[in-house]
Amino acid sequence: MRDVASIEDKALKAPANSENENNLFPIFLKLENLRLLIVGGGHVGWEKLHAVLQNAPSTSIKLVAIEISDEIRSLAAKASNIELFERPYQSSDMADADIVIVAVNKKEISEYIREDAKEKGILINVADTPSLCDFYLSSIVKKGNLKIAISTNGKSPTIAKRIKEEINEMIPEEMNHVLENMHQIRKDIHGDFGEKVKQLNELTKVLVAKQATLQEINKPEQKKWQRIVKWSLFAFFFMVLGHGVLSLIPLSKLVEGIREIPQYVDTKLFFLMLLTGFIAQMVDGSLGMGYGTISTTFLLAIGVNPAIVSSRVHSARVFSSGVSGYTHHRFGNINKKLFRALVIPGIIGAVIGATLAYYGQAYSSLVRIPLSIYTLYLGYYILRKAFLKSKTGRKVKSAGWLASVGGFLDAFAGGGWGTLVTSTLISKRRSPRYVIGSVCLAEFFVVMASSITFIIALRGIPIIEVAGLILGGVIAAPIAARLVGKLPLKTMFIAIGSLVILTSLNTFWKTLIQLLQH
Repeated sequence: MRDVASIEDKALKAPANSENENNLFPIFLKLENLRLLIVGGGHVGWEKLHAVLQNAPSTSIKLVAIEISDEIRSLAAKASNIELFERPYQSSDMADADIVIVAVNKKEISEYIREDAKEKGILINVADTPSLCDFYLSSIVKKGNLKIAISTNGKSPTIAKRIKEEINEMIPEEMNHVLENMHQIRKDIHGDFGEKVKQLNELTKVLVAKQATLQEINKPEQKKWQRIVKWSLFAFFFMVLGHGVLSLIPLSKLVEGIREIPQYVDTKLFFLMLLTGFIAQMVDGSLGMGYGTISTTFLLAIGVNPAIVSSRVHSARVFSSGVSGYTHHRFGNINKKLFRALVIPGIIGAVIGATLAYYGQAYSSLVRIPLSIYTLYLGYYILRKAFLKSKTGRKVKSAGWLASVGGFLDAFAGGGWGTLVTSTLISKRRSPRYVIGSVCLAEFFVVMASSITFIIALRGIPIIEVAGLILGGVIAAPIAARLVGKLPLKTMFIAIGSLVILTSLNTFWKTLIQLLQH
């Protein structure tokens, strides 16, 4: 009884109708059990109808308007529960309505409909006219059974929409599985309401005591992609290992072959490759870009054939990006919807780019000039990000096209996937943490596709040199995944951009002199 008295006392002391507070009472309607009247057939009417169908698709809807747009007709053609009446509003339209939404651009008509609703005791919402509303339509975040409604008390629908986008990025897709699991646990708990709450409280205490996280709760779901990455890595590793063994150690002369292995190892070049792989992966894993760009500019600078450059870089990146993607997934940095939008188009672009790079190797001297110009631009692009203020652009409507172009340029030019895809997505208001994680995981499948294409076309890869890049990248990948979002971005952008620009200028100059001498 003391708890009840305390609640009543607090309610009596609460300020009534404070203008500086949101005094709306949030509820979730079973709209599919009600009859909805919408007045208005333009763009706003379409927005209201679309919002209703997204959240309660079986709602019985009657829409009345002098003129009904093609977009509304298209929606109505797909749903048998929508009735369209192309005529002016009549008071009789209220007769079978439980709730009303008005979306017309004439205030006097809205006021007239409001009076009809008030007379019949029907709740009404009038678009962009808070003073005539009994309730507001909120911005809604939906993740399966989880639904969050956001209200600004009619002050700013735009702010509500922006907050919705941020929350939608923050909550993982797996949240619905968590709710289903908790629902099952709740069903298995016996006793009255108080006893169920007590048992659930004890259960969550155990989870906290063991430092369990949502990642651990969703572990079976996460294992799916982790297994794919792991077994793909193993398959590719043994394919490369098999090629290396068969090319370096003839089966007929196994002992002699083992003795000859040191002849194939250039220790200095191996450690240069290891250092390059480590630095490149540290940058790529923490910023989501830079591995291919740094590795490619370095290899071009020492005179490696462009097609060979791309094959070496991509063969090494299979391992480093696999470890990086696996680690990002383990730390919960993946947006699965974004990952799925990137991976298939990226693979297609990578295969086409690798094929063209192979057939263009006969013109390696000519190709090296445009490639050095391309990497020079990438260096400028990275450097520019250090000094420009971040701008909020529109969302990327087709991430697939972006991924296909990124995959093509990455395979053909030896780098640019992260620089193009990551920076574009982040500039379009995407969460940096989930962009970097999702792009890194997609990168694994993209570079694996291009590597296999190169191996088939070139009939092999320089195993020792690639091993240096691989080892450096594998060492750096888990460290970089831990550091994502924690490094001084401006300093890193300046250092990386400057390094890429200087190396690209050096490559361009050397190649130009060679061509002029010939």
